[in-house]
This record gives sequence, structure tokens and C-alpha cells, in this order.
Amino acid sequence: MNYHNMKIAGLDRALPICKVNDELYIAGFVIFGDPELTTACAKALLEKAPEYDYLITAEAKGIPLVHEMARLQNNQKYMLARKGPKLYMTDILSVSVRSITTAKEQKLFLDGADAKLMNGKRILIVDDVISTGESLHAIEELVRQAGGEVVGKMAILAEGDAIARPDIVYLEELPLFSDENGTIK
Repeated sequence: MNYHNMKIAGLDRALPICKVNDELYIAGFVIFGDPELTTACAKALLEKAPEYDYLITAEAKGIPLVHEMARLQNNQKYMLARKGPKLYMTDILSVSVRSITTAKEQKLFLDGADAKLMNGKRILIVDDVISTGESLHAIEELVRQAGGEVVGKMAILAEGDAIARPDIVYLEELPLFSDENGTIK
């Protein structure tokens, strides 16, 4: 397997190059199991964050990041857009989403109790990687349904079309690749 080497929040990491289809390869970025990187990225994003009341992310790869950001902000509550409804959830809000790393359409779900807390509040959307923006759009729709105001959209990495979006704050650009050898598109 080939890797793309890069510096993220001041730390060197080697990301495996993964095939999406015959014309597209991406560098796999996963912060699960990497607390050093998670904390460094959380601190760097908080330095760039606008004023907000609550953080929200989509399940699952954004969870360590949003958790660490909330912990660094004195254990502030955060919200999760879940991939499936849970037994404890009531008055559930839902939206459909399709992302670059997902083979089929999925749904995201927000607990009604969290939606009530978000109503009239400033919400900061956080994710690990923004690429097509489909997951981001779905979370924005959940925030809108809940009556919250999106005050920012942040990610550790932006790839593809997301790099040129002026409405996203990110730490580093992640290139797309045309082959397994890491030839940048």
C-alpha cells in the first residue's frame, strides 16, 4: 500500500491511499486511536472557531474530534447526527445523505431533545474531512429543522471541491489522486 505523507496540526502523518473507483483514489484519514492528533487538531480548530453555543458532527469519524473540542471548552455539551435512530431518541429529525466514502444513500438522525437545545442557538458544524459537502449539507439541514443557526463549518481536512469553498474553515488541504501510486489529480 502507498501512503500520502503530510503535516496536520503540526504533526507528521502517513495516510494510506485508497481506491474509490477506477479514476479516483483518496488518502484515508482516520483519527480513531490517535489522541495526539485529535487533541492537536481540536486545539487548532478552536483557535479559528467563531463564537458558538453548541458543536455538532456526524457519526462516526467526527466524534473524537468534537468530543475533544468540547472537553477543551470545559466539557461543553455537543450533538451527534446519528446514522440510525436509537431507542432513547424521541421526536427524531432526519435527512438523507450520500458521501464520497459511502456506497449508498444513508440517513442522519437527530434526537428531538438535542433539537430543542439547538433551537435559537449558534451551532458550529465540525467534521474530520469535507469533500463533496454532502454530509455537511445534511447536518446543515438538521440544524435548520431544529431551529438553530449555523455560524461556522470546520474540518481538519478539505479535499476536492471543498478546498475552494469560502464558507469552510479547515486546517489542511488533502489532494485527490488518480492512481494508487499517489499521482495528484
